[in-house]
Amino acid sequence: MLKKVRKRVEQLKEAVDEIRSLSVYKDVAGAQVDYPVQKYLPVIEDDGLEHLRLISFNIQVGNSVGRYLHYLTRSWQHLFPYSNRIDNMDRIADVLSHFDIVALQEADGGSLRSGFVNQVKYLADRGQFSFWHQQLNRDFGLLAQHGNGVLSRIVPKSVDNHVLPSLIPGRGAMFIEFQTNTDEPLLVVMMHLSLSQRAQMNQLAYVKERVQDHQHVVVMGDLNCHAERLVENSPLKDSELMLATDGISTFPSWAPQKGLDHILISPTLRTHAIDVLDHPISDHLPVAIDVSLPQGVKLMDRTTH
Repeated sequence: MLKKVRKRVEQLKEAVDEIRSLSVYKDVAGAQVDYPVQKYLPVIEDDGLEHLRLISFNIQVGNSVGRYLHYLTRSWQHLFPYSNRIDNMDRIADVLSHFDIVALQEADGGSLRSGFVNQVKYLADRGQFSFWHQQLNRDFGLLAQHGNGVLSRIVPKSVDNHVLPSLIPGRGAMFIEFQTNTDEPLLVVMMHLSLSQRAQMNQLAYVKERVQDHQHVVVMGDLNCHAERLVENSPLKDSELMLATDGISTFPSWAPQKGLDHILISPTLRTHAIDVLDHPISDHLPVAIDVSLPQGVKLMDRTTH
């Protein structure tokens, strides 16, 4: 009985942390953007290295938000279909089509609200990606199919879905291995973390433990925390992963003031370009990066479009 009470108390504490963390969404209308945003990531000249263009985008199931009031007045869009959602998805697909690997958060897997359209598959088809995979994290049947997604022009060697530790379920990560011409694959981890700091620390510790033996690593997604916490006060502090997105802001998309979406890379990878892209379709702006593998390391099963 005592164990059940303690567990219930921990669950309540977690819920309180989640509610308190919503303060990151406080009104910052009219705030100055502290990082310049571009429409497109620059194209890097051919230098003989294997380049990868990656993007992480929380698409908010295709909903459009342009001010805080819309969270209230357009909240019904999280439950029911509406005519502009497909138009928004087409705009998102156009942005994603310029990249090799895409991490999606808050994508619907084909329920009432999306018009029974699997949004991950839809974006893969529109962007002409050769591979797609959906991770379903919150299954509400016909009402909502909430989760993450990956789109890729390189066929991965493996894709593993992981449930991230949390007292409130519904957060996940995908571990995707891409084969190279060496014995060391490229590991890309895509995830959407909880709002509470306690849950984030547990989730980042979980990820760190599973990537530390890999040489070439990219970790990206909506991490729901600032860069300072990642590099100064998280389990990743003692890892070799380097934060490529320090000093950027992705939220809210109409007046970006908070850096919640991040990309981290291993020291073996070289960054050639990193930007927040000025496409305020969702309430998050997408963050994109161009990286290269070490000299002589090539990816296998790569396609073009």
